[in-house]
Amino acid sequence: MHLIGDIKVVFKRDPAAGNIFEVILLYPGLHAVILHRIAHLLYRLKIPFIPRVISAFTRFLTGIEIHPGAKVGKRFFIDHGMGVIIGETAEIGDDVLLYQGVTLGGTGKEKGKRHPTLGNNIVAGAGAKILGAIKIGNNCKIGAGSVVIHNVPENSTVVGIPARVARGREKHPEELLKHADLPDFESADIRRLLKRIEALEKKKK
Repeated sequence: MHLIGDIKVVFKRDPAAGNIFEVILLYPGLHAVILHRIAHLLYRLKIPFIPRVISAFTRFLTGIEIHPGAKVGKRFFIDHGMGVIIGETAEIGDDVLLYQGVTLGGTGKEKGKRHPTLGNNIVAGAGAKILGAIKIGNNCKIGAGSVVIHNVPENSTVVGIPARVARGREKHPEELLKHADLPDFESADIRRLLKRIEALEKKKK
């Protein structure tokens, strides 16, 4: 059930974690993971209805929605957690950290594998959307608010809408996201367009 690992990782990931009783009683992300592991076990045993009841209860209790069919690895931590959504065919590796508002979703009503596969040691910032049957390699960081719709190679940091690899960050896969240091691709594109417009206007004069 990975219960001990799920509890220990809270202390590793969250500097606000005080003691074992606080973590067990007051961390909705931990509650959601534990209840999901139970629901997933029943789902694998092909027990009808009850896994979905557990999932619905978890959403009501924590604001976190994890389909019973989703596969979750060891030491999975959802920090804060409100608004996290994880789809049926999502697969999550070991040592993955998701912040509030993260979605591991599909892109339509297709059947079969339609949700992302996340490798090991991944951090997804608040509000990140990872959509479709794509693969996120090991040691990747997803910037807050990013929308990821393509595969991401290992040891990468991606930001933006749609998300693009932030060059140079792959040298520090052990670091958590430092959003103040990430590039702003959209602003850079706008600045380039403005310079181009200025150059064209000067040619007309």
